[in-house]
Amino acid sequence: MIFTEIEFKGAYIVEWHKLEDERGYFARSWCQHEFETHGLDSRLVQCNISFNRKKGTLRGMHYQLPPFAETKLVRCTRGAVYDVIVDLRPDSPTCSRWVGVELTPDNGKMLYVPRGFAHGFQTLEDDTEVFYQMSEFYAPEYARGVRWNDSQFKVIWPSQVTVISKRDQEYADFEPTEFSSSGSKHADK
Repeated sequence: MIFTEIEFKGAYIVEWHKLEDERGYFARSWCQHEFETHGLDSRLVQCNISFNRKKGTLRGMHYQLPPFAETKLVRCTRGAVYDVIVDLRPDSPTCSRWVGVELTPDNGKMLYVPRGFAHGFQTLEDDTEVFYQMSEFYAPEYARGVRWNDSQFKVIWPSQVTVISKRDQEYADFEPTEFSSSGSKHADK
């Protein structure tokens, strides 16, 4: 596996190291030892799948508060997504900055999202499937989000949003003091 730290401390693009021959290829998508060697959280307690029928579907921007703050490893298993993370850590020099990465089954990229980041994505194709590996169990009372188009972040999405949940549309703008104490005012229900 190939680990490349991006501009945010603790966030990585993880790529498969493909061993190819006439049959196709073999690649490792998870290795507890390799993650631990890179100082990354290797605890996995839950795996989730998100299937999205329409190109332009936007899901996000989500996170959980401590003690259920979660690390995620995200990859696209069908179709394509533009995967975005926003640094919400109040003491981070990159607080309120974002980065986006295109994830597809063919490019073999995964995004390692550490605790303290909001996460979301927009589908680039119809019938797109995203696979998440999570370090914490889903705890609805600790689930929060910030608006996908919060003017503080200025995320540039690749295309017009065609489908978005009411909940994701109604998240409040980010307040750093809220994140460090109680989180956004809107919990996932």
